Amino acid sequence: MNETAATAPKPRSETADFLLFLVKLAIFFFILRSFIVSPFNIPSESMQPRLVVGDYLLVSKWSYGYSRYSMPFNLPLIPGRIMASQPDHGDVVVFKAPPEANTDYIKRVIGLPGDTVQMRDGDLWLNGKQVQREQVADFIIPVSPNTRCYDRSFQIEGPQGSAVCSYPRFRETLPNGKSYYILDLIDAPRDDTEVITVPQGHMFLMGDNRDNSLDSRFPAIDGQGIGIVPQEFLVGRALVSIFSTDGSASLFLPWTWFTAARWDRIGEGF
Repeated sequence: MNETAATAPKPRSETADFLLFLVKLAIFFFILRSFIVSPFNIPSESMQPRLVVGDYLLVSKWSYGYSRYSMPFNLPLIPGRIMASQPDHGDVVVFKAPPEANTDYIKRVIGLPGDTVQMRDGDLWLNGKQVQREQVADFIIPVSPNTRCYDRSFQIEGPQGSAVCSYPRFRETLPNGKSYYILDLIDAPRDDTEVITVPQGHMFLMGDNRDNSLDSRFPAIDGQGIGIVPQEFLVGRALVSIFSTDGSASLFLPWTWFTAARWDRIGEGF
């Protein structure tokens, strides 16, 4: 028997190589999604006008540290919270919503430990001072499969006779100089609240669509509010919008994949 032939390594099968490739790819995406960035899509109108249904964005996972809640499926791979840092006032954050901490939500940070927060007649008060607010041009968004007006009274005729939603829009500026737009649609029950002091290790979060957001103004009851959110529930910070669709695309009509895209919303940072 030829000694060289007897000791020659057996050729690896293409199937084994392909399976190894898939394992490496899965590990890469697990590391990417767990520790660097993860995708998030907007399921509700609570963050209008900054975010609308059909927006897709990337969330930075390194911004506030890591815990089991920042891991996919809440995997208990990290004891406690490591490399922890606190968000800033005005940050848009993704977090696990109390009380169950199983569902990702997105809101804006309004209050941090030691802050007092109150709503008075729809105006935000932070640490005993009214937050600056000024009315600007209305927020206009076309009616589409992804967008319905909050109420028929907000629907008007847009260009070429198309239906659009027109909402009163305001610019709110926090004491740290962070500015953003909010919507104030109606006189709602949570336009007035008691003074709330944010405990250590927690956050007071609100949606920019003030009358269409179940946020920290409401007790932490599944599907009814989130209460004051522990910072360990943080998933990450909103980084950049990567895609947006009005929902009108059809799987079998390829050209609608392009016409449904809201190109002007892509690439917007936070």
